[in-house]
Amino acid sequence: MRQNPLLDMVRKRKLGIRCGIPSFCCANKLVIEAILNQAQRFDDTVLIEATSNQVNQYRGYTGMMPQEFSDFVYNIADKIGYPRHNIILGGDHLGPLPWVDEPESVAMPKAAELVRLSVLAGYQKIHLDTSMRLGDDPVDQPLATATIARRGAYLYQACEEAYQQLLKTDPEAVHPVFVIGSEVPIPGGIQTDEAGMQVTRPEDFEDTLLTYREEFAKLGLSHAWQYIIAVVVQPGVEFGNEELVHYDRLASHKLCEALRRYPDIVFEGHSTDYQAPAKLKEMVEDGIAIIKVGPALTFALREALFALSHMENELIDDPTQRANFPAVLEAAMMKNPKQWEKHYSGSQKQLYLQRQYSFSDRCRYYLAQPEVDNAIAKLFYNLDQVEIPMGMLHQYMPLQYIKVRDGRLEMNAKALAEDSVVTLVEDYNFAVKYNYVTSSVFVR
Repeated sequence: MRQNPLLDMVRKRKLGIRCGIPSFCCANKLVIEAILNQAQRFDDTVLIEATSNQVNQYRGYTGMMPQEFSDFVYNIADKIGYPRHNIILGGDHLGPLPWVDEPESVAMPKAAELVRLSVLAGYQKIHLDTSMRLGDDPVDQPLATATIARRGAYLYQACEEAYQQLLKTDPEAVHPVFVIGSEVPIPGGIQTDEAGMQVTRPEDFEDTLLTYREEFAKLGLSHAWQYIIAVVVQPGVEFGNEELVHYDRLASHKLCEALRRYPDIVFEGHSTDYQAPAKLKEMVEDGIAIIKVGPALTFALREALFALSHMENELIDDPTQRANFPAVLEAAMMKNPKQWEKHYSGSQKQLYLQRQYSFSDRCRYYLAQPEVDNAIAKLFYNLDQVEIPMGMLHQYMPLQYIKVRDGRLEMNAKALAEDSVVTLVEDYNFAVKYNYVTSSVFVR
């Protein structure tokens, strides 16, 4: 039986080898293709995760169930010749998040079915997230850590049963590893002013570990700790529509010092989007070895698509033949505002600017819709029929211009768009790889 590569990462860190891994939380085909293409350079192991809102037994907002997400990622890998065995599939915020309005008796069995299907689909990393209130939880007091841990143990048990079932059809199946925690940032960034956000206190982190151990022991799951590799904490990083909270290693020093007492555990940091490369590197050095990024990936893609659209406006003379991607995206978001209306606020002008440019990047929910996807394809086609002047490329996509100029990047629209994602991926490689140098660190 092959060992889970994330266990190997923990083992290396125990030996004093600085290492970590980015967790790319995304279900966009262009983003995933860009990530895997970049990984080809180093024969990297890549961790790609889907959230419980994106992918679940009711198909989530991507329209996919866990097995379909696995097939989706693997098909992209097969297309570009990237080896499947170098991909770790993961589930982010797996738990009752999509069903928080329902009572525990209804929401938790649904969550158990989600994690069961995820393990059967070959997910090798499971974030057990039971940190949210459910429909029958008291609203006038914080959710007790014991309740969070009890529900987490229940979900772990469902995962273990599913893994034993998986072994009957795949004796070489890798045992999944798990991430736990009670101080879990909400997926997709903050929605309100987070000036009062606090770094997790060391005593709260240690209380979380103790409580989970107690609840796991009650179900006879003490052996599970060989597969629990990380705890989600709040290390002091966040982002919102316009706000960025940067990592301050002095503020998280006491928390990271407490981690040293638990060499078999690392921290998982959520919402690391938009952190400077040097800050990401500091996080990994301090024990936040799993650094998750989501909206920043599709933000980078959207940014590139907007840049390409500006060039399309100048190079395609007939307005009726243009893809008009920004207008198509805006129309899709206005037609169905469900995915952004509770997250954006202000005047009509402010709402428009947030739909277009918010760091929370709610437009990611719309990129796979047929009319938007068709506009992207048309944009690529249009620009591949004309010659983009190098001076124009420099104006709208200066980082990609450097690579085209130096013969490191093809001058075609899809490659230019995906390279905008690669630029972000390089920031994360800089953080987790020793002596890695990325040009984007020095040109920004």
